Amino acid sequence: MVRTGGILKLAALISAFIVGIYLAFQLLEIRMEFRLGSVMGKSGPLEDGSKRVGHKCGLSKPCPAGQFAFKMASGAASVVGPKMCLEDKMLMSAVKNNVGRGINIALVNGRTGQLNKTDFFDMWAGNVAPLIQFLKGIEDGTVVMMASFDDPSTKLNDEARKLIADLGSSAINNLGFRDNWIFVGGKGIKTKSPFEQVHIKNSADTNKFEGWPEVLEMEGCVPRRED
Repeated sequence: MVRTGGILKLAALISAFIVGIYLAFQLLEIRMEFRLGSVMGKSGPLEDGSKRVGHKCGLSKPCPAGQFAFKMASGAASVVGPKMCLEDKMLMSAVKNNVGRGINIALVNGRTGQLNKTDFFDMWAGNVAPLIQFLKGIEDGTVVMMASFDDPSTKLNDEARKLIADLGSSAINNLGFRDNWIFVGGKGIKTKSPFEQVHIKNSADTNKFEGWPEVLEMEGCVPRRED
């Protein structure tokens, strides 16, 4: 009986610990949603009909004419997925149920800003071949948004890294196990993209979450393609 009581107490403690971790990540999810999603409501009308003061995707300042506003965040550990917003539209998020472990990608028409396609590729337990095929199929003039979640690099090979580098990435060749990384580039870009958050290395000495670094966030204005 004593042994049974001890087991029950241990089970209760473990359950409480799991619930605590879950609630902590739920709070993180809410905080990230506020930064990337809820703030978008600032551009909508108030209940009394007056207009809110704010900028697309919750940017700190408006984008010039002829440019697309974007804001994005990498995943948090292996629990909270990445988020991508463009022109006040959430393209990818856990709420939309279109993100997953590995590299998350949104393809956007560089002239209209319309979303063409989203997908994610598991770079831990998956196969790199579908990612390579996806990257090779991107059409010229496409804006490419990428964000890491959990582990984005284990299955990456030289071919996949080169294809991403050709989209304007400077950091892809150094991306390692569980590093955090966000990037906006384009097919047909002639130079390295200025829209790449220097990735945070996975390190036991600096990780915010036990086995993962902290979340990365980035906002900016992508020039509309005119030709």
